[in-house]
Amino acid sequence: QVQLVDAGGGLVQAGGSLRLSCAASGRTFSIYDMGWFRQAPGKEREFVAAISRTGGSTAYADSVKGRFTISRDNAKNTVYLRMNSLKPEDTAVYYCAADRSPNGNKWQVKSYDYWGQGTQVTVSS
Repeated sequence: QVQLVDAGGGLVQAGGSLRLSCAASGRTFSIYDMGWFRQAPGKEREFVAAISRTGGSTAYADSVKGRFTISRDNAKNTVYLRMNSLKPEDTAVYYCAADRSPNGNKWQVKSYDYWGQGTQVTVSS
């Protein structure tokens, strides 16, 4: 089992940047594929980015491709989401998630076993 703590959200103007972090408890962080999702008010939780357990493979939603970068540091049990060129439509609560299985569709909410508590990102126009 792993516990995830999201941090780094805040209020930023359009065009600005933020870096989210997700710290995991335990010694087995490197056995999990990790993902970032977001949920805006009145909308379903949606996929943002994913990274394989070794960090060798990443995937992004089309809406953030070229602006967001997911990375991880297994020595620090932490996954990051660097967000550049933020837009008002990026406003949401952002959640990190851990998937024990190396298989499955990483863009699906149901693929993940553990979730962080979320961190609010607000982008003003």
